[in-house]
Amino acid sequence: MATSPVSGACLCGAVRFEIETPTLFSAHCHCSMCRRAHGAGFVTWIGVPYERFRVRAGEDRLVRYRSSDHGTRSFCGTCGSSLFCESTNHPGYLDIVLANLDPTVDAPPQAHFYFDDRVPWVAIADELPRFGGPTGTEPR
Repeated sequence: MATSPVSGACLCGAVRFEIETPTLFSAHCHCSMCRRAHGAGFVTWIGVPYERFRVRAGEDRLVRYRSSDHGTRSFCGTCGSSLFCESTNHPGYLDIVLANLDPTVDAPPQAHFYFDDRVPWVAIADELPRFGGPTGTEPR
């Protein structure tokens, strides 16, 4: 399958990165950690294998925060943009915030995860599959 580069950056532009498509997935996450880290009702992530990801500028501006026993979140230390999440639960790829990428990326959202944890003030009207339960990934 052919790949193509897609660029991304934080709000201030200090951290710039690039991925090569195709992405592994794109999904909305409704877990409380994602909501709090992003200050939003949910966040949309894509998955990209490490070998198709490169930080092009601002590596020294990245701040890493261990948000759980298996996860580390990275954000820009200048503007605070949440950028990446790495998990020992899936060591072959990292999660990247879709909104920080050029809109040409091949990643329309495909599902909702941790749907049981969603906030009541966000109306979800799409027909995407919904997953929940203790792992956030169990069919509803």
